[in-house]
Amino acid sequence: MEGRGRPVARTKKTVRRPVIACVFGTRPEAIKMAPVILELAAAPMRFACRVVVTAQHREMLDQVLSLFHIRPDLDLNIMEEGQSLTDITVRALRGLGEAYASLRPDLVLVHGDTTTTFAGALAAFYQQLPVGHVEAGLRTYRKDAPFPEEMNRHLTGVLADLHFAPTAAAAANLEREGVPPERIFVTGNTVIDALLRSVRPGFRFQDPALASLDFGRRVILVTTHRRENWGEPMRRIFRALREVLLAHPDVTVVFPVHKNPRIRQLVATELAQCPRLVLCEPLDYASFVNLMARAYLVLTDSGGLQEEAPSLGKPVLVLREATERPEALAAGTAVLVGTKKENIVRELGRLLTDEIAYQKMATAVNPYGDGLAAVRIRQALEFYFGLRKERPQPFPAPPREEKVAARKDSWHR
Repeated sequence: MEGRGRPVARTKKTVRRPVIACVFGTRPEAIKMAPVILELAAAPMRFACRVVVTAQHREMLDQVLSLFHIRPDLDLNIMEEGQSLTDITVRALRGLGEAYASLRPDLVLVHGDTTTTFAGALAAFYQQLPVGHVEAGLRTYRKDAPFPEEMNRHLTGVLADLHFAPTAAAAANLEREGVPPERIFVTGNTVIDALLRSVRPGFRFQDPALASLDFGRRVILVTTHRRENWGEPMRRIFRALREVLLAHPDVTVVFPVHKNPRIRQLVATELAQCPRLVLCEPLDYASFVNLMARAYLVLTDSGGLQEEAPSLGKPVLVLREATERPEALAAGTAVLVGTKKENIVRELGRLLTDEIAYQKMATAVNPYGDGLAAVRIRQALEFYFGLRKERPQPFPAPPREEKVAARKDSWHR
């Protein structure tokens, strides 16, 4: 199994350590790549790890870098106010091309499904460098759900040489698309590694609104930011929240509001003077995951929270029409509720009034990881570069996982 770049010696006689460029640009990417970077840094005799950030998200990215004590080797700082997807792609592609020419990596690692991910893989391809894709194989097979992430990860998958699939279902998606099985490694999701490093029983919140929360009450944690939910779908979500708060006086909703002006305007319009609603600025990662650990349940259109919350025993209601993480649905840790007001109200009401239904979701087995994903990725890289004889053992599949792989024939063109 050879990469597309310069031939890499695969014997113990190799003198030069393989240089691995870890590329990311957003907060979610940073969270999920941090365990990999730390794992590679812990094996300095094996690899030379170089961190390259595009800073597609500036402030939120810096919070994570600080938390995990990661200092980038190159920071492209491409973020501009009002940037479009085209702007991000062009600046990232140009900047990463120059970065690779300077660093001369033996392999480029990208993560997930952002515009930085796709640009990072494409820039590597243009320089004939092999690409490793962390969190590979997630699919909805709907080009617009989520947008633009579905096509970002699909195109990255076409360019990648090594595929680090978080689950057996994600690996099965890749095999159906023609990826040779020997290029796929089932690792678990690195977000669980990051989560387990960050949740602490005695954590103290710095935000006064969170520090004064009464966690003896039931707290619902809400996040929403997806482009496909902007406008009317988000309006329906917020109206559902208001109805649930009026119907359940023992419930508090905590909503860290995304900085996007469109979202903030809708929040101001639809949730003004809503009872027991705590609005706050986006939280740093440590505060957020420790808040989630104390919440009763999670309502979100995020992808990563569908993986994190089950590790903490928190039911997840997914505010989307399709998900690339069907394992959670099959395991019973998440329910896909969409954005219709009546569906959200019904499902929230069910979990708030039916203790058996709540406990069934809260105690379901998390299908996404065991905290060793970064170790498996490091071992896979050692195998690829001839530094290890055996393939790493795959992350074990939970029961029924084989039933939840996304169907390719459901692609909506």
